[in-house]
Amino acid sequence: MHKLGLKYLVAGLAFALTASIASAKDIVVGGKNFTEQQVMAEMTSQLLRSKGFTVDKRDGLGTAPLRQAHEAGQIDVYWEYTGTSLITFNKVTEKLDAAATYAKVKELDAEKGLVWLNPSRANNTYGIAMRKDDADARGIATLSDLAAKINGGEALSFGCNAEFYARVDGLKPLEQAFGFEFGRENTKRMDTGLVYQALRDSQIDTGLVFATDGRIPAFNFVVLKDDKGYFPNYALTPVIRKVALDGFPELADILNGLSEKLDDAIMAKLNASVDVDKRSVEEVSKEFLASQGLAQ
Repeated sequence: MHKLGLKYLVAGLAFALTASIASAKDIVVGGKNFTEQQVMAEMTSQLLRSKGFTVDKRDGLGTAPLRQAHEAGQIDVYWEYTGTSLITFNKVTEKLDAAATYAKVKELDAEKGLVWLNPSRANNTYGIAMRKDDADARGIATLSDLAAKINGGEALSFGCNAEFYARVDGLKPLEQAFGFEFGRENTKRMDTGLVYQALRDSQIDTGLVFATDGRIPAFNFVVLKDDKGYFPNYALTPVIRKVALDGFPELADILNGLSEKLDDAIMAKLNASVDVDKRSVEEVSKEFLASQGLAQ
């Protein structure tokens, strides 16, 4: 081949390769290790794929490792809760309402290269639940009622995951806020999903639940009223690295469009489809996206 022709061929191939790399729409989607997060990671992955992105989904992570990976650039986007960022990541102990919580984490995380998009109406805050029949029989409707019963001598057991047991907004501060203690012998640590089974099967008297979990109505639980407003707002929100958003600005509209469709009732239904009806996360996600006209 003529040297000049070879030169243009090499240049053309190099340009094509560069253009291909530049146009690659690669996104890493993260998620935590419980049902709601698995659903959100899968829905996000399916939605982005339908928009032409190549997605690497990495779910099943703990809260701290996921956040670390996000800040380190190993995860581009995942759905986080406003209260988690406020208290766990940013160490803010001030009591804030929902709007102020969102504004604060948006401001603080921007300094770390993370952009909070539009929050959904799903508030997956913590709750302490009991079997409804048992709560009614004992006359317990609020967390203050629970504290009074325990302080009055009733030995009520409590089940929670290891994360809540150790969190700065977890068990010990909760007990301090309401002035009671379950006691070490009455506190059982277990995987999140096992709490619901243990409570249903009367292996524990009270258990840590997430407000949008579909097993709460399915298992006839009642969530005790947080009458002192102890738990902060945990609005489910897409959070994306600024670098990724700068590269693909259209991600804001895509993810905000999904966020707009979510509220407590919808998330509880999606979670119940997996945890109670035993449908696959993939199937539940695909069906919801199609029903909302977000993806085929």
